[in-house]
Amino acid sequence: MFDLCCNCASLRNITAQRPACVVLKPGAAAKAEEIIAFAREQIAHYKCPKTIDFLPALPRNPSGKLLKYQLRKPYWEGLVRRVN
Repeated sequence: MFDLCCNCASLRNITAQRPACVVLKPGAAAKAEEIIAFAREQIAHYKCPKTIDFLPALPRNPSGKLLKYQLRKPYWEGLVRRVN
């Protein structure tokens, strides 16, 4: 993995959906199941992502900070309120 961001983008319940956005190193290959299994070995089960989204790059601002609202945007499409 090159870059990783776990995202609380639940639609109705904060524990219902725990996606992780992953950026792989060039030429690397990994399956979502492998990443989830690795996370379960390293951290508590309730903190592990349920789904993995592979992205070409994570959105960042000019100073290098992660733009979390852009990562959450696809999960909140079609909803009026963007809160739990």
